[in-house]
Formats: sequence, structure tokens, C-alpha cells
Amino acid sequence: MGRGSPAVKTNWIPGVVSATFRARPAAEVIRLAAENGLKAVEWSENAHVQPDDPAGAAALRRETEKAGLAVAAYGSYYRLGEQADAEAVFRKSLVSAAALGAPVLRVWAGTRASADADTAYRARLSEEARLIAGLAAREGVAVAFEWHKNTLTDTNESSMALLAAANHPNLKCLWQPTVALSPRQRTEGIRLLGDRLANMHVYSWPDGKRGPLNAAEWKLYFDAAACGGSHYALLEFVRDDDPAQFAQDAARLIRLIEDEGDENNG
Repeated sequence: MGRGSPAVKTNWIPGVVSATFRARPAAEVIRLAAENGLKAVEWSENAHVQPDDPAGAAALRRETEKAGLAVAAYGSYYRLGEQADAEAVFRKSLVSAAALGAPVLRVWAGTRASADADTAYRARLSEEARLIAGLAAREGVAVAFEWHKNTLTDTNESSMALLAAANHPNLKCLWQPTVALSPRQRTEGIRLLGDRLANMHVYSWPDGKRGPLNAAEWKLYFDAAACGGSHYALLEFVRDDDPAQFAQDAARLIRLIEDEGDENNG
């Protein structure tokens, strides 16, 4: 499944973020993913797997793999700059991510919009990011920032500045189409990330509301990616949390990344 920048081909593997069906049990998330031809799950902390629960995480890994699915990532809610003992708190998420077999652990780049972040705040978060990236590297797990409003990854410039200041090879980003950014800014952000792009969270929010997956829009994003290797394209924010809509979105995503030319906007 090789859609991507002509210069750097990327193998996109279709999957789902489990928080998409937060209210449903993990077994049903697995069933929905497998039945709709997806290949992976990003398991969400506090929804389907808990921090500091290696036994539960290991059991979930077995069930995921038994269904023929891969674990794409561990979606933690760890936030930089919010912990009195950052290492102790982060290790709780890390121990579950490692037991889950997650190659990527998602974290959040603080609680302030980049426009409200002074130099001292940025320096403190960069130092903490470097710390947790080192801890995760020892477990073979990459750390990826959620690309999100009201954090230091709310603009392309701020995101790249954070990665540069933290300056650790184990730090990446999970990209998603932030509503505040224009399509041009979004594609530029993907290009800037290059091989710092871990995975993509795939959804379409026309006018800020959940809609069917827009394949024409997502063709632009996938074609801008130059991360190379294998990465996950993970469905999220399905309209009305509807399994029928999820099935349509999954089929469209699979056609898109297989480069079959589905440009239907839904």
C-alpha cells in the first residue's frame, strides 16, 4: 500500500484508534477492525488499556494479534509539564505500552497554545520531552507528540521548534488535520516532518464537524508524506460513532492507500 511522495515511498497500513469506539469493549473494537479489512489498532489509554497494567496490556496484545491485527501505538494521555515527578508518571504509561508491544507511545505537548508559551515554558517541556524519549528508547518504544490545538504542536513552526529544541532521535509526531490550519498549512506540516512523522490519525471534519472520510482531501496529505518505510493510517472521529459509517470510511481508506483512485468525497 504505497501512496506517498513520489520521492519517498511509504507503506501505509490501515487501522483504527480505539477511542473512536471508546464506549465499546476492546473485543468489539477488534471485531469491527477485522471485519472491515483494517490491519491495526492504536489502543487508547483509559479507554481500553490502563497505565501501569502490564498484565492487562499483554492480554490485550494477545487478543489483538489473535485476530490478525497489529498494535499500531499506545495512545496515552501523558502531558508534558504537568507532573511533579515526570519520570515516575511516564513510566506508568511506558510499562503498559511495552507490554502491549506498541512501537509508538503518544504523548501531549503540554497544555498551553504555542502563542501563550514563553521561552521558559518551552525550555522546560523540551527538557522533559528529552527525558521521556530516552526512557522509552530503552524499551524500544518511540515517543510521538499528538498534533493538537492548545499544545506546542498547534502550528507547524512550533512543532518543529519543539522537536529541534528537545533534540532526541526517539521523538516523532502523530499527525492529524488540525481544524485551525488550512489544507495548504496541513500539507506543509507533513512535508516539514519528513521522517519525524510516526503515524496519521485519519478523519474529515468539514466545517469543524465530523463527516465521511474525504478521499480527495486525504490524497493530498498522503501524497505530501515523505516518511518512508511502514506507517499506520488510523481512522478516528467517525461520524455519529456509527459502525456503518466506519465501514464506509474503512473501505475508502483502504482504496485510497492502495492507490485505486477513489476520490469520492462522500
